[in-house]
Amino acid sequence: MIIRSWLFVPGDSERKLEKARGNEADALILDLEDSVADDRQEIARKMVCAYLEDRGDRSRQQLWVRINPLDTDLSMPDLEAVMPGVPDGICLPKVYTAADTKTLCDRLSKLEAEHGLAPMSTKIITVATETAASLLTFHTYLEAENRTPRLTAMTWGAEDLAAALGASNNRGPDGDYDDVYILGKSLCLAACRALDVQPVGVLITDFRDLDGLEADCLRDRQAGFIGKIAIHPAQSEVINRAFTPSDDEVAFARRVVAVFEDNPGVGTIGLDGKMLDMPHLKQARNVLATYEQIQAMG
Repeated sequence: MIIRSWLFVPGDSERKLEKARGNEADALILDLEDSVADDRQEIARKMVCAYLEDRGDRSRQQLWVRINPLDTDLSMPDLEAVMPGVPDGICLPKVYTAADTKTLCDRLSKLEAEHGLAPMSTKIITVATETAASLLTFHTYLEAENRTPRLTAMTWGAEDLAAALGASNNRGPDGDYDDVYILGKSLCLAACRALDVQPVGVLITDFRDLDGLEADCLRDRQAGFIGKIAIHPAQSEVINRAFTPSDDEVAFARRVVAVFEDNPGVGTIGLDGKMLDMPHLKQARNVLATYEQIQAMG
């Protein structure tokens, strides 16, 4: 299933959790990490588990949980508290290497067995660039001992990375990300494509600038990302629209596929005054596959 919009929701806010039920986001990430104060962790865990248990039908909107980092004493209590609610997946922050993903996988296997859940049914999305070490260890995701079918998506983070690098800002005077953050974005995208998992675009902190959000979504989509993190309910609809192929895109993709199917064995062919080859056919098929998956979601 393609997830276009991933909306973070504070796990200890009854009002925001309730409001999120009607949000257009394809997935909610119920947050136990940054948005929850230390003295409200236990409250948040109970609220998140109750919310999961109350929403057994996930056909329209998946429910994921962001736990605290593995190198804290909060992560295992997080998992033990929410797994009875059967989350669709776990969001893992502050990753250092792919070994962290494997560690989480092993813990989930133990908890799935304890609660009678199907093996490997709980998926994982990692926030892959929130530590300095993470920028230097993307290759570890390709190592056989670290691979897991639970890993279905990866996103990158610019805010926590700035803090980890001791930076006062992650953008230059022109408003674009500085080089080190572009590196993180690029490595995340490449790793996702190498692993055949969904690459998810970084959040936009200015939730009032919906035009800017849409432009950033379209840049991400053009680069190869599928979907984006949302931090405000108003962002979900914009993200969904930007990552859904337009009618014109779908119509053109169908024409590309048709012209190659009508000319079997031809590697290069002209259409609308442009020469097309196999990469164009692959892109067209990707557009149609994405569109069909989105349509199937209802």
